[in-house]
Amino acid sequence: MKRVGIVGAGFAGRFHFECWRRIHSVPAHVVGVMDQSFEVAERFAGARGIKAFPSFDELLEQVDIVDICSPPYAHEGQIVSAARMGKDMIVEKPLTGYFGPEDSADFCADGVPRGKMLEKATASLKRIHGAVSASGIVFGYAENFVYAPSVQKERQIIEKSGAQILRMIGEESHNGSESPVYGIWKYAGGGSLIGKGCHPLGGLLYFKRIEGMARSGKPIRPAAVSARVHKITRLPGYQDKGFIRTDYHDVEDYGFMHVVFEDGTVGDVVTSELVLGGIYDWAEVYANNHRARCRVSPTDLLDMYNPAGKQLQDVYLMEKISTKEGWVTTAPDENWTMGYQPELQDFVEAIEARQQPQSNLPLAIDTTLTIYASYVSAEGNGVEVSIPVTDFPD
Repeated sequence: MKRVGIVGAGFAGRFHFECWRRIHSVPAHVVGVMDQSFEVAERFAGARGIKAFPSFDELLEQVDIVDICSPPYAHEGQIVSAARMGKDMIVEKPLTGYFGPEDSADFCADGVPRGKMLEKATASLKRIHGAVSASGIVFGYAENFVYAPSVQKERQIIEKSGAQILRMIGEESHNGSESPVYGIWKYAGGGSLIGKGCHPLGGLLYFKRIEGMARSGKPIRPAAVSARVHKITRLPGYQDKGFIRTDYHDVEDYGFMHVVFEDGTVGDVVTSELVLGGIYDWAEVYANNHRARCRVSPTDLLDMYNPAGKQLQDVYLMEKISTKEGWVTTAPDENWTMGYQPELQDFVEAIEARQQPQSNLPLAIDTTLTIYASYVSAEGNGVEVSIPVTDFPD
């Protein structure tokens, strides 16, 4: 029986716990949780019949697999510590980034050179890569977009048909994160580009990796990026109607990335906090032998009309939904359609077989480097920036 410990008792920790309960074929059981707030961990644990650990080190001593659902600023230290103890791990996105000086309580990202951010993020990735490589552990990058049923079907089509992907486009947008520290660079490592853009970008990078492996045995990686970011809700003329989150401290709420791959093909990513109606997640692939639209959310499996919102106040319909009245797109099983359940299933099977999962550390590294190179590009109003991927072998 694999003993699993969850780090972070927030939103991600809650749905990860539910997904762990549905794992099949490999015995795995969540035995405990750790959170920065021990009180929060105790409430989480008490409601689920598991143990609350007062420290990360104490949790590590009692588990075989670490499921890291903590905020991005905490990831590097936790990853390195767990790797040194030989613990297989699953790490939520974004993987890492730049979070300002450790001793600066009032850090503000406005005015900080983005080149410095890319340099620091790259150094963090090198430390993570070194620790994981030296340990021989199995590392899962929790990019659920990769495991959405529509994305996995497109993977099969690319592999079996020998497709060449010519261009792609993807998006994740909604009306703002639930995290109280999301709008603060010191904790989140950026705004929409990294917090939302990591999802569709990870999916597009995954498709090109799959294409390369199927056609030549080598992944096709991102080479350069052009990007723009905007702070729409911080504009003096923005009219706040109360439906979209606006309390962003020093991050963008809209971003666009244009990625050029090693083979000259391209992918575009749009991401924002400016969309009502729930999570808006999708990717479209234009190949030389087919075209595919991958809907991640909403999936249109169930449309429901509800004349009175209050009668469904205790019924979960869809993440980030704005209202429960009228015609509402409803998720029958969001853990499956959003990829969370197959994600953990693939990770635990990879751990059992001692092999790399579909979403792994190389994908996490390429995603992070592309996003921070995008911040450098946006600082230059969209100038093309090379992505420093050569120091990170797969």
